[in-house]
Amino acid sequence: MRSGRARLDGAVVQGFYDRMRAVASAAYGAIERDRVGDPGRPFADTACGRLAGSLDPAALRALGMWAHHWCMRFYDDDTRPGLRLVRDIAGRRGLGWTVDEVRWMLGESYAAGPAAAHRFTLPLAAAAELPDGALPEVDAIGADWRLAG
Repeated sequence: MRSGRARLDGAVVQGFYDRMRAVASAAYGAIERDRVGDPGRPFADTACGRLAGSLDPAALRALGMWAHHWCMRFYDDDTRPGLRLVRDIAGRRGLGWTVDEVRWMLGESYAAGPAAAHRFTLPLAAAAELPDGALPEVDAIGADWRLAG
């Protein structure tokens, strides 16, 4: 983890993986169906769009975290449907992101490095919903992290 940022408790991170695992199979299937589908279809008409539309806010956060994690790990693969899903979730408001969720996503983003061009899309959108000062260790890095995506 990058210097100056708070470490997350292992149990908290395991909880994230457990929540993401609950949506992973459906998410992977939706991304694979969209990969072979028409990329010009409206998002709501895609498998990812239908999946995202069927979830409550907590499950949608888990889906976003899973898609973000998947795109950061496999950004050199064809991730267009996954990135479209991440952008859609990043555009939604009121999902109730927690500070720990945002910290985890930011850590994933930093670990992916600059080759993953969209690595800050979701964590920055989620961070924007947090109260001012909720991420002091990130704020201490400077405003440049907000522009990194």
